[in-house]
Amino acid sequence: MKYTFVLIGIWLLSFSGLAQELTSPNQDLKMKFSLNENGTPVYQLTYKNQDVIKPSTLGLELKNDDLSLMNSFEIVDTKTSTFDETWEPVWGEQSEIRNHYNELAVTLNQPQKDRKIIIRFRLFDEGLGFRYEFPEQKNLVYFVIKEEHTQFAMAGDHTAFWIPGDYDTQEYDYTTSKLSEISAEFEGALSHNESQEQFSKTGVQTSLMMKSEDGLYINLHEAALKEYSLMNLNLDEENLVFESWLTPDALGNKGFLQAPTTSPWRTIMVSNDATDILASNMTLNLNEPNVIEDTSYIKPIKYIGVWWEMITGKSAWNYTDDLPSIRIGETDFTKAKPNGRHAANTEHVKEYIDFASEHGFDGVLVEGWNQGWEDWYGHSKDFVFDFVTPYPDFDVEEIHNYAASKNVKMIMHHETSGAIRNYERHMDTAYAFMNKYDYPAVKSGYVGNIIPRGEHHYGQWAINHFLYAVQKAADYNIMVNAHEAVRPTGLRRTYPNLIGNESARGTEFQAFGGNKPNHVTILPFTRLIGGPMDYTPGIFEMDISKLNPGNNSHVNSTLANQLALYVTMYSPLQMAADLPENYMRFPDAFQFIKDVAVDWEESKYLEAEPGQYITVARKAKGTNNWFVGNVNGVTPRTTTIKLDFLEKGKKYIATIYADAEDAHYKTNPQAYKITTKTVTSRTKLKLDSAPAGGFAISIIEKK
Repeated sequence: MKYTFVLIGIWLLSFSGLAQELTSPNQDLKMKFSLNENGTPVYQLTYKNQDVIKPSTLGLELKNDDLSLMNSFEIVDTKTSTFDETWEPVWGEQSEIRNHYNELAVTLNQPQKDRKIIIRFRLFDEGLGFRYEFPEQKNLVYFVIKEEHTQFAMAGDHTAFWIPGDYDTQEYDYTTSKLSEISAEFEGALSHNESQEQFSKTGVQTSLMMKSEDGLYINLHEAALKEYSLMNLNLDEENLVFESWLTPDALGNKGFLQAPTTSPWRTIMVSNDATDILASNMTLNLNEPNVIEDTSYIKPIKYIGVWWEMITGKSAWNYTDDLPSIRIGETDFTKAKPNGRHAANTEHVKEYIDFASEHGFDGVLVEGWNQGWEDWYGHSKDFVFDFVTPYPDFDVEEIHNYAASKNVKMIMHHETSGAIRNYERHMDTAYAFMNKYDYPAVKSGYVGNIIPRGEHHYGQWAINHFLYAVQKAADYNIMVNAHEAVRPTGLRRTYPNLIGNESARGTEFQAFGGNKPNHVTILPFTRLIGGPMDYTPGIFEMDISKLNPGNNSHVNSTLANQLALYVTMYSPLQMAADLPENYMRFPDAFQFIKDVAVDWEESKYLEAEPGQYITVARKAKGTNNWFVGNVNGVTPRTTTIKLDFLEKGKKYIATIYADAEDAHYKTNPQAYKITTKTVTSRTKLKLDSAPAGGFAISIIEKK
């Protein structure tokens, strides 16, 4: 079902000199636009008459341009409209999405150079999106961005949930502080990564979540990032003004553009209810509709894999320890001594296939199957993998036939080691290889510094590559789950084969020293605003030394919290990440992972407070069954939830997986209890959550 309603006119626009005002459909948000005395564009935003963004300037500084696109403008045209449609995503958190906004498009001209830009504003009930547009014209065709100077002047010293601004990684724990404290907290917010570069001690990344003293929740981000550099934010701490800071290329340029073109959308979400931020589809709605005609191959997946045993150090990616360096196509691995720890061997992978088949999982991911892992990173090596040549102990044909006999799909892994040029050289061959052996999805990785050298993960060059990889995959009917790539900005609406991303600090860091206990209560407000995350939940053994005596890391979560992540951390690509033997130690808890859906008809955000707690209910697509998840921060908490989202007049069986009374993420993380009861839409449940704990509930219609 889809319907669209569009009106074009001037009824949304009021004039006060050159000042113009745009109002959201529900009248809660108001945006004012004007030119100041220098001809510089200025906007401001209020929510229920409260300041959200104080007067802030807009514009772009161009390289080798004495005027740039920053001032000396005059308004030559304005157009307003309202738009209202309902569209159906291929997969997602709900089966239908409403796209409703009022729009103002302002055409500006610089008389000195006779060149025009358009600033387009779209005001939704939950926030504002705006972008720069560069129409076709003779005096602005090819140009280089030196910097984009989009400002976000905050109305107070808000509490912010932030990670350091970086050109190459988002894999940081979140720091909570006042805006004015960012520089003081900056060094403590840093942690090691294989590739990283910060630009300022007041620089932060989007999606940036904030809360004002008077209870407004504010989120700054971007949407539809393509053919442009990623936007970080740099804060003027004295005046509490954020300004855009684009990722540079190897020469320091921020972007090469050719008109006609547009920038990504800059987004501001705001509400006095935190659940509205989680429920918003504004980022998706600012992206173009689906361009893939045949979407029949795009299917959500629940999978397992050998990944966790390698991340923890129990097993190895590489086949041998005897070779200090290798060359694909030249090194003879049949003459090398196996190290005995290589996880991606035929017999071991068959065990995972058997487990997946027995317990109803769709796929098995195998990493480390292909030659090249002996010297795969840290050497700025261009030709590091060819993505099709297996180690001697991994029989591609045998695995293919065995998985098919068990009705299990194999999931491909392409680690590029940051060598983007090499990946593009081999991409067609690699994707054709996947088609031949029936791999429907690929997990790609970009660990390490980008090659060509000097480029960054989030610069325009790499942004173009990430989209090219998704487009090329669509040619081969392949789904993409990109790790270490740019954070998502809603492009999965346009390219629904982009089924997942990592692009944040995921579960793997629990094996590298641990994530903060409240990490998963922040990610849905930040990283997940742009799209789903392959967070790889489901860890049941929290003491990593039991897998690898040389690793003393601890998973900072209770077991019930791990179950809840399958609901609170939305993804159509969900991994049961732990070892099969650990699931068999807790088969009753493992049942929830087996039962929980990966595609949804409807989602309800029952309660939320960033950094403290989130409770979400989702209805499985094509059923009348619901699943509820709650993740908690460091403070023990009692939650009362109403089940009024259930269909009236029907009875359901609720199976509740909750923290035991003595559960604690540090001292007793595996303490849980399971209860079953009959519930209806009138039922209220009162449940306790331990520090870094939570609960998960399956609610199955009673026949």
